Amino acid sequence: MTANGDLPARATILIVDDSRTIRQILKRVLVGDGYRVTEAADGSLGLAAIRSDRPDLVLLDVDMPVMDGLTTIRAMRADPEMSTLPVLFLTARTSGTEVAEGLGLGAQDYLRKPCEPSELLARVATTLQRSRQEEELRRRTQALDDLSTTDPLTSLGNRRRFDLRARELAERGDADQLVGVIMVDIDHFKAVNDNEGHSVGDTVLTVVASRMAAVVDGRTTLVRWGGEEFLALLPRAEPETLRLIAERLRAVIANSPLAVGVDHTVTVTISLGCAIGPLDQLPSVIRSADSALYDAKARGRNRVECA
Repeated sequence: MTANGDLPARATILIVDDSRTIRQILKRVLVGDGYRVTEAADGSLGLAAIRSDRPDLVLLDVDMPVMDGLTTIRAMRADPEMSTLPVLFLTARTSGTEVAEGLGLGAQDYLRKPCEPSELLARVATTLQRSRQEEELRRRTQALDDLSTTDPLTSLGNRRRFDLRARELAERGDADQLVGVIMVDIDHFKAVNDNEGHSVGDTVLTVVASRMAAVVDGRTTLVRWGGEEFLALLPRAEPETLRLIAERLRAVIANSPLAVGVDHTVTVTISLGCAIGPLDQLPSVIRSADSALYDAKARGRNRVECA
């Protein structure tokens, strides 16, 4: 049995060290224990190696020319693609100042050179195992977060996702930026439920959501606001753009019937209200969009009104 236990076969270890001799010694031990090993002679080459052939773990020397270990790990942690990649520092120094700084920057552990093969293999196995556990925890946390911010019927976001998006925009330090809000309501939806049944009503909600999601871009946050109402949030919106998007939403629903079963279609329309205002006054902007939606319904439905 190898020291890497039940880790996936041939986990890849990148050794970043300016000493070819050190790299060869470490590589011999790691390859002998079943790991796949790649090499780089300095931090700059190490970053390039990570981008071209992502490893599972980096053994990173502290003292190197061109780009040392501390500079390298700073660059890694600033890059979203490398920010969670586990790092073990390698150092020949007796002082722990650089190592302590490296641990503060997010390295998992360190090894002093020269190191015993058994210690190397034990540290590598432990770090990889911990990394796998942390990655699984991140996946589960993300799954729970997605679940808590997703409407289970339509798969759109819900109010919590809308609030999180608004908070994210505010945290960027641009609270006075103009945002656009489009409030959407399915016309005569109660009649659909009454005449066709609630299962058909649910299908109508799902198809309407899917069609609308297909015509908005990645900047737009589209959520199910509740019942048969939907809300779209557009950062840095302009009046003409907002109206254009609203008209696009209206048309994608009105222009063709919705398939709700085998040889069964339902024709529905939507009414939309638009408003623009500062992000830090978002509740007021939503109320204005809701008022415009009321006007759209009062003026015949299947139309767009802007506050």
